[in-house]
Amino acid sequence: MSTPHPPAGLRVIGAAEVAAQIDGNREGALAAVRRAYLAHASGATANPHSSFLRFPDRPSDRIIALPAFLDDTAGTDDPAGTEDGGRWSGIKWIASYPGNVEHGFPRASATMVLNDYETGYPYAVLEASIISATRTAASAVLGAEALLGGRRARRVGFVGTGLISDHVRMFLRDLDWEVDEFVLFDTVPANAERFAATLAADGPKGAVSVADDVAGAFAGCDLVVVATVAGTPHLTDPALLADAPVVLHISLRDLAPELILQATNVTDDVDHAVREQTSLHLAEQQVGHREFVHGTIADVVRGELVREPGRAAIFSPFGLGVLDLAVGGWVHDQVAAAGGGHLVPDFFPI
Repeated sequence: MSTPHPPAGLRVIGAAEVAAQIDGNREGALAAVRRAYLAHASGATANPHSSFLRFPDRPSDRIIALPAFLDDTAGTDDPAGTEDGGRWSGIKWIASYPGNVEHGFPRASATMVLNDYETGYPYAVLEASIISATRTAASAVLGAEALLGGRRARRVGFVGTGLISDHVRMFLRDLDWEVDEFVLFDTVPANAERFAATLAADGPKGAVSVADDVAGAFAGCDLVVVATVAGTPHLTDPALLADAPVVLHISLRDLAPELILQATNVTDDVDHAVREQTSLHLAEQQVGHREFVHGTIADVVRGELVREPGRAAIFSPFGLGVLDLAVGGWVHDQVAAAGGGHLVPDFFPI
């Protein structure tokens, strides 16, 4: 057994190299997220609740810490037989400042630190806003594939056409999803029009239209992506689920409890997702139990939870820190193996 020793230095990987790795292999990013979910279900992770830093004079701003540990080196019980992953520990530190958008730059900024498992020394720092958006979109698309039974959707609706929806679009494109039609809705019509132009020019093949109201983004759809900035439920009409779609409830707080309670509900971790005034949490408060949450995405992937025909299925992924580690660790290992990043050899005082 080798003696542990500190890393030779600290590797810094910026946005350009992170994006290049993900853009060149979105299938690999999806596989990393899939392995992380299965490892989490098997108990091979540590994923404490996120910590929120808020400011007394800036109520709309926050910085969130997501520490986690992930070990999928022993493989998983994945029926698809994906390869082994890695053993990673670390933290994502992500700031959300909505006012940034008014000044022409993104709301979110983030950094990830990876720590050596044997010594605890940090060995890498990565730009993590791209990692964060990637793991969010990958988990949603994984849920769509598992609940629909393949990479095929006749009609896809988007409610909210911002950054996360665009990352979902790129996953659908690069994973060769077959889609006949897209229908979009955004409370800012110009945003929906821009997204429609992007889909038509650089998305999965399929007709693209913009709906006049949110009901149009649900009607006749077998897949609906809900990715907004809503803090409280604004989708309240049970008729939205009349066509029994799979709903990717990425933003977690859009659906009224009445919609939650009429669907098959899937999440990534029940304890994480049923809190902080999410739609699942509001439903729990209304009925006094969690029996309406039928299982996790790992249950669906392993075939232990099967979607009920003719009933809407809602996937509400809370966004676990182990997913950030899975994508960030995978990016680091691929970039480092190619000699990328910037190594700071004298970072530590040893």
